[in-house]
Amino acid sequence: MAANPATFTDRQILTDDLLATIRGRAADHDRENTFFADDLADLKAAGYLQAMVPEHLGGAGLTLRETAREQARLAGAAPATALAVNMHHVWVAVARYLHERGDDSLDWLLRETAHGEVFGFGYSEAGNDLVLLGSRTEARPDGDGGYTFHGRKIFTSNSPGWTRLGVMGLDDTTDPDDPRIVHAFVTRDGGGFEILDDWDTLGMRASQSCTTVLDGAHARADRVIRRLQPGPSLDPYVLGIFTSFEILLASVYTGIADRALQLAVETVGRRRSMKTGKAYSQDPDIRWRVASAALALDGIWPQLDQLAGEVDALVDRGAGWFRATAGLKVRATETARYVVDEAIRCSGGSTYFNRSELGRLYRDVLAGIFHPSDDESAHSTVAQSLLGPLE
Repeated sequence: MAANPATFTDRQILTDDLLATIRGRAADHDRENTFFADDLADLKAAGYLQAMVPEHLGGAGLTLRETAREQARLAGAAPATALAVNMHHVWVAVARYLHERGDDSLDWLLRETAHGEVFGFGYSEAGNDLVLLGSRTEARPDGDGGYTFHGRKIFTSNSPGWTRLGVMGLDDTTDPDDPRIVHAFVTRDGGGFEILDDWDTLGMRASQSCTTVLDGAHARADRVIRRLQPGPSLDPYVLGIFTSFEILLASVYTGIADRALQLAVETVGRRRSMKTGKAYSQDPDIRWRVASAALALDGIWPQLDQLAGEVDALVDRGAGWFRATAGLKVRATETARYVVDEAIRCSGGSTYFNRSELGRLYRDVLAGIFHPSDDESAHSTVAQSLLGPLE
């Protein structure tokens, strides 16, 4: 049973057999804290990493909305795999976003994706609540239009698998009176970085989102995409990152919630009460919990589809995109936590064991609170859109 089957017009790359294979590995990767190398190989072979690359550039040409639906299906099979692959899809979505709006500055990324390159997201920094608006990483000009990057990036998902890493850093030396946030891409074979073996977490373990220490990682001039002033920006590159990241992230956690609801329905149909002799699916309190979880989840899908569809349709919300997509991310991750919690409450004490899939989903879904935009940032964004900036 699926609470939210894709419409018949949605194109899909992930087959049911492939998803079943990936689901069958997820518990082992979680228990052993190992990278999903086997899943990544299968996803590459299926052409899934090229999902959003336009057909004329060698990809499958899926829309953002279709890819979000696919990501939800993948998350239902293996949340950590979906989360890590999500960071690659974000970059492809950003390149697609620019391409469709007449900006070819990331067309090379679409072509390289079509030829098998895997992109990682190296933006997060400890204590940096400015996110895209500032950076603690140094971007040092090389004199030829390129930069070397020096700093520490955290939560670098798919650390063992990326071949290209998107990074940002602050250049405050070229013109100290006019510092710039430099957005660029470095390559794995170019060196200048160290990936720490420090990913031992409560959940999302297979993602291997290790700390990346940049110490001279070099981006040549043609891989420097933007030099923007620190602070809020409506540059299409920033809008592309923000909208793509939030929408695709929301899809992953909504997929987790969908799977949790499915497991709860299956479980309460099997479990029987010694008191009544009936299946727990006949217990009014259990039925209320299942229905409450479903009602909450049903409210997320239309928002996800609507916003992703608007991006695909080139709708221009301007600064309104920040409020819309930050709100979607917070509602999706918080709803997912609620749905998984209700599924746990319905399904009994066996879910408290690590061997339980619901128990694993319970740990995985908690990661949603740490991704930008967090609850505080989203509320600040919405308050500013309604009340203006703080004086």
